[in-house]
Amino acid sequence: MKYFPLLFLLLLISCDWAKEKTKETVNKTGEIVAKTGSEFANGISKGVQQTFAAKAQISDTLLKEGLTTGKIILRGTDTSENNIVSVYFIFDKNFDKKITIKAFNESGLECGRVAETVKGKKDEARYVDFVFDKRTSVDAKGKLVIE
Repeated sequence: MKYFPLLFLLLLISCDWAKEKTKETVNKTGEIVAKTGSEFANGISKGVQQTFAAKAQISDTLLKEGLTTGKIILRGTDTSENNIVSVYFIFDKNFDKKITIKAFNESGLECGRVAETVKGKKDEARYVDFVFDKRTSVDAKGKLVIE
């Protein structure tokens, strides 16, 4: 009985220590998982956009008319996957023309084609959405031809 208060005190201290160590471990693990997940997601999206942007070709005619491209984003809707291509156009001259984008799959077969009128004034820039048929899935491993 005389050792009971000492035993109780030791038990209380060790419980607090264990609880604090568990809390620290859980917090550190959560931090690592969140950071890794975030880096993984960023790596995937950047990889797809970079790979895709490298395979987009704009015609010489459009380049001469003062139209260049920046970032190209692939996305879908609730009922489709990768059927919307958002192109960031940069206007070096006034521009008003119908543009056609052809999508080709990894094997080089055309899988979609859509045209939109694109307008812009010199020194402007903006995204323009090209919405393909919902059955078209623009492949990030394929290529785009902008003419």
